[in-house]
Amino acid sequence: MRLTLGRTERQVLTDLVARAGALVEQRARGTERLFPTAYPGDQRAEEEYRQLMGPELLRAHRQALDTMSATIGATVLTEAELHQWLAALEVLRLVLGTELDVTEDDEIDPAHPPSWSHAVYLLLTGLQAAAVDALSLLLPDAGDPTR
Repeated sequence: MRLTLGRTERQVLTDLVARAGALVEQRARGTERLFPTAYPGDQRAEEEYRQLMGPELLRAHRQALDTMSATIGATVLTEAELHQWLAALEVLRLVLGTELDVTEDDEIDPAHPPSWSHAVYLLLTGLQAAAVDALSLLLPDAGDPTR
């Protein structure tokens, strides 16, 4: 899949990946959405879940960010790399969205342009949508049994 990003977008992503990677490694404030609570009413079950799944979640987040970092200069991504980009974009959106206190109900007021951070969040959202669209082209067509 073709990756057509400008130098500025690539630099923004490079900076975000480095920052988010450090936060994820430390499980710093702002990464709560990356390590969600599975058993809010059961502390014992939650601790067991965190022991079992915590390292796997961390590994998956780290792998996605590492892949994005390694391929940020590419002009073409493989399907596997695009899947990792999609996961990395989600990590970046969740970290930045937490910092911005973004909710599903947030709307940009056309009379007030978004801040730099909100603009970056919108860029990440657009890239995520483009990645989903590109991957959807690889899905078999339900109406075409030969695909």
